[in-house]
Amino acid sequence: MLSFVAFGGATALLPEMHRVVVESRHWMDDATFTHLYAIAQGAPGPNVLVVTLIGWHVAGLAGALAATVAMCLPMSVAIYLLIDRWEGFAGARWQKAISLGVAPLAVGLIFSGATLIAQAAAFGWAAWLIVGATVLVNLKTKLHPLWLIVLGGVVGLSGWV
Repeated sequence: MLSFVAFGGATALLPEMHRVVVESRHWMDDATFTHLYAIAQGAPGPNVLVVTLIGWHVAGLAGALAATVAMCLPMSVAIYLLIDRWEGFAGARWQKAISLGVAPLAVGLIFSGATLIAQAAAFGWAAWLIVGATVLVNLKTKLHPLWLIVLGGVVGLSGWV
């Protein structure tokens, strides 16, 4: 069911995934959930990798495959079946309204996911400084994000966070 509301990708669904796997089912704790998310974001590929890692943690290879297919297949089929109709309404006022309305929804869902990860990771003041600096550097410079990831790893290895 989550795949049908994944506006903004899997990251937008983090609060609901967290509620299910940590709070309701108790398949993992906050720290494990946060670590799996960090690994998924650090690895190349789509952000849906977090779903695969959660499935792997819960039920091994079968869980990884089941979680990934359950997240990707339903909406992929729906989009495949509906894309021609959607494109046929290009330029219609209601189509533009839907497209404009979904954008802030995606931003809000992604922001709530980021907030959840910050809370689950129990950020201290140093971590919040890194968050702020990362946002500023990312918005104000053309520095490749990989350098920020490397810098974050160095800061983590140094024990400052």
